[in-house]
Amino acid sequence: MRITILFIILSLVAEIVGTVGGFGSSVFFVPIANMYFDFKTVLGITALFHLASNGSKIALFRKGLDKRLMLYMGIPAVAFVIVGGVLSKFAPPRIAEICLGIFLIVLSLVFIIWPKLKIKDGNPEAITGGVLSGFLAGFLGTGGAVRGLTMAAFNLEKSVFIATSAMIDMGVDLSRSVVYFFNGYITKDMLIPALILVGVGFTGTWLGKKILEHISQEKFRMTSLILILIIGMITLYGYKMS
Repeated sequence: MRITILFIILSLVAEIVGTVGGFGSSVFFVPIANMYFDFKTVLGITALFHLASNGSKIALFRKGLDKRLMLYMGIPAVAFVIVGGVLSKFAPPRIAEICLGIFLIVLSLVFIIWPKLKIKDGNPEAITGGVLSGFLAGFLGTGGAVRGLTMAAFNLEKSVFIATSAMIDMGVDLSRSVVYFFNGYITKDMLIPALILVGVGFTGTWLGKKILEHISQEKFRMTSLILILIIGMITLYGYKMS
């Protein structure tokens, strides 16, 4: 398995943008990796990259952890990533991609047009966000945008947003990595690329943190929503072109 300098640069950009947006790099990394590898390899290398990425975020933003969200959003996410990972071996992901794209576009536009609108910061809402993000992470390789949309709607402070999202994602990535390994998606030839991506993940997270120091809470929330809207559009466009 070979990776190019361009792939490393694009991965770094994905990590920086994912950190600034608060929902992780996979929503951008997966489309990038799709240009280089087959779908199963993309799932495997994304899980490994995200482990390094989330470890970096937890280290750099650890003071912002929200234990309640880790429980009510994290446990459903970890459970349903296993379901999605198992189904990825048998079911075509195209329908899920279309639904994900439409969902992200519609919901992000709602919160952009009505910026004062806020989802109730309750346990049922957190559980729903965890179930959807976990399943899509296992099935498509990325569910961070759904979790990010939920947490953006809660209007969480940016350090809480990033640290809590990363901790939940760490559990998701550990679970799906096991499933992907037994599915044959993670192989020995991924070792060197994965080690390179560890450095990319930490560097991108650190640079993203520096950028966030100059962004207000309101701008952070709006940035997240705009990026999620773009992700939804890219998702639908990618389906149309495939």
